[in-house]
Amino acid sequence: MEAIDVFLSVPQEGALQALRELEGDFLVLGAGGKMGLHLCLMLRQACDTLGKSNTVWAASRFQGLNSADPYESNGVKTLAGDFRDDAFVETLPLCPTVFYLVGAKFGTTGNPDLLREINVEVSARIASRFRASKIIAFSTGCVYSYASPGSGGSNEESLTDPIGEYAQSCLEREKRFEAISVEHGTQVSLIRLNYSVEFRYGVLVDIGQKVMDDEPIDVTMGYFNLIWQNDALNQIVQTLDYAGSPARPINITGADIVSIRSIAQRFGKLFGKAPRFTGEEEATMWVSNASRSHKLYGKPSVELGTMIEWTAAWLAQEGRTYGKPTGFEKRDGKF
Repeated sequence: MEAIDVFLSVPQEGALQALRELEGDFLVLGAGGKMGLHLCLMLRQACDTLGKSNTVWAASRFQGLNSADPYESNGVKTLAGDFRDDAFVETLPLCPTVFYLVGAKFGTTGNPDLLREINVEVSARIASRFRASKIIAFSTGCVYSYASPGSGGSNEESLTDPIGEYAQSCLEREKRFEAISVEHGTQVSLIRLNYSVEFRYGVLVDIGQKVMDDEPIDVTMGYFNLIWQNDALNQIVQTLDYAGSPARPINITGADIVSIRSIAQRFGKLFGKAPRFTGEEEATMWVSNASRSHKLYGKPSVELGTMIEWTAAWLAQEGRTYGKPTGFEKRDGKF
């Protein structure tokens, strides 16, 4: 495991407080992806810090970014299987607290059946299986319609009229958790997250890499939100106290709506290069208002300038990246 994985997994005081009185084990579903390892390690470290013996379970195929090794070697128990397999789902332990990170996005353009199978049908089965648990279900800010930067972004009461098959499947996923929450009184938080970033992945890596490589940056989308991954996970853990029935959505992102062009220019100054641009900024795009989560949990601790400097330093020293572009510039919702 890399040192930065440890760095990205440190529990902050708010997360520790949220977990202090919590009883029972934790189950992280879809733990093998970009955020799952850090969430599992955060839960494990928090329990150790608090002197709690709760087991942290990580369930995934473990065929993507991470094998089971970094979980097991750090005290997290792993369960390997495919969530489309009902027999595997039935073997999952009925923990009182479940984090749901399962989802399909990239490579699904033109494959609505896969989107529906993973993002809708699997979520319905999982929601039913864990209807007696508290569920923190990851979603996306893409469930909203486009908004203008001047509006302050979409809040939790804004219209959900998503653009593209992927975003529509995410809204359908939310509806499956909402239905179980209403029918069975299941406490659910719906995490409408947009642009969690770290050293190896995210919109800052995408933009910074293009500046370094003298590749044009499409500014058509214009603006976006972002949040450092450790801050995102610490706030998500704190939504354990926010979960309710009916299911309660909450936006998790940074305080600022930032310009793609200005971000590229800041990378340009750090790299000593003039960014190249293509397209013109549209009037609306996916931007979110996270004032509710900031009122509850405080603003994220890592500021934009620091994120840019960290990312630039990582890229300049040729640090490893995942090589998985976010597609932040795509306005048609096709990923």
